[in-house]
Amino acid sequence: MIRTEGLAAVTDADFADVVLASQRPVLVEFTADWCPPCRQIAPVLAEIAAEEADRMTVVQIDVDTNPVTTLQYGVMSMPTLMVFDRGERVWSVVGARSKRRLLTELEGVV
Repeated sequence: MIRTEGLAAVTDADFADVVLASQRPVLVEFTADWCPPCRQIAPVLAEIAAEEADRMTVVQIDVDTNPVTTLQYGVMSMPTLMVFDRGERVWSVVGARSKRRLLTELEGVV
């Protein structure tokens, strides 16, 4: 998996504990090693994780090694970004974004 500095990796085994049980919003990137747009958005997500650490958690999950969660949320394209708040998916988008655009899209969500 593309391991982005500053982002925790979650798996099928700990997704419920880390993401769904979180008391604050969690931005999840569904990613894959073979995905060029995933590599493009990785530094953006690392910056957001550092800058917004007081408001939300940012994690990534590898779709190739975590098929259960990937299928459960209907992920078909990468990168797929989802925000979960108190166990519920509250926002979802597919594709790489600039930092400015992503932060604008997240304004009403987190």
